[in-house]
Amino acid sequence: MTACLVRHGETVWSLTGQHTGVTDIGLTAHGEGESRALAPRLRSWACARVLVSPRQRARQTCELAGLGASSEIEPDLAEWDYGDFEGRRSVDIRRERPEWNIWRDGCPGGESPDDVSARADRLIQRLCAMQEAVVLFSHGQFGAALAVRWIGLALVEGQHFPLHTASVSLLGIDPHHPERRTIGLWNEVPCCQPNHLPGASAPLR
Repeated sequence: MTACLVRHGETVWSLTGQHTGVTDIGLTAHGEGESRALAPRLRSWACARVLVSPRQRARQTCELAGLGASSEIEPDLAEWDYGDFEGRRSVDIRRERPEWNIWRDGCPGGESPDDVSARADRLIQRLCAMQEAVVLFSHGQFGAALAVRWIGLALVEGQHFPLHTASVSLLGIDPHHPERRTIGLWNEVPCCQPNHLPGASAPLR
């Protein structure tokens, strides 16, 4: 079983660094271009199923990447629910709470790290039962959460796994050790994306 994890394209709030959980905003024009640039990469990867977050930005990315017709909505791929911190930037939150770390502290009125970890584990259990190749269209912080839980790390380690907008990552299983889940590729951005800068990374939002 292999999962191709795709983060949605750029939005206005991913540019400003605002936490975007349940707010249902679409892609910027640049984000649309990023998403179209994914199509050649994803066409080269044979998949049996396409699962997408219910949020507009993820569904739009899936459509522009050419996989919308075969996609299924998967609620567990939605971004972290930021609760009272929805629409706010980390830098502004830390002016009030200098020690705040979402990966450790979660969000008041939203999801805790334990909530997100349990959601990722629930999704992983279903993915492993599929025993087939799947493409997942999701978000920055939940994508990182899914990856670290995939390889058995504590959720707090997700802070070390940033994802660029419209990036591609591969979650798989070691063929020689079927009990060992692996990350075969992380945060790849197609070189044909508009204004792509090799090695650049975007905030997790």
